Amino acid sequence: MTIADSLGLELSPPSNPGPTRFVDNLWDSNSIIDLVFLPPDNRGFGQHTLYPDICKPSDHIPLVIEVGIMETDIDLSIRPIKKDSKKEKSFITSLTNSFSNINSSAIRTKEDLERLVQQMTTIFENTWNNHSKLKHIMKHSEE
Repeated sequence: MTIADSLGLELSPPSNPGPTRFVDNLWDSNSIIDLVFLPPDNRGFGQHTLYPDICKPSDHIPLVIEVGIMETDIDLSIRPIKKDSKKEKSFITSLTNSFSNINSSAIRTKEDLERLVQQMTTIFENTWNNHSKLKHIMKHSEE
């Protein structure tokens, strides 16, 4: 409870209270050991459901809550290169050519190695950006 309090969470009661663990012997009793903690102002607070009819083969039952994702929450951009495409072949050729022009014979210190790695990182990033296309992922995107 201390951790939940520190995160601003409260114990969310299920919409259909009951045990969350069912025992298969006569010496123990069913218990509530699976809990959901949410911010009290969360739309799903007190709305999760217990499904005791579908717990097999586990002795714990599923606790299900619906999580809404608003379109405004989706703000993702990617820069893909399609596998086995002409763009991918061109990317690999450009990257190979750029890496083959790097002089790695002068690595004598840790700083020299770090500079070389940074140079390779920059080459990779620039080559990827030159061969990929920026795509914005939205609610109805296919990718």
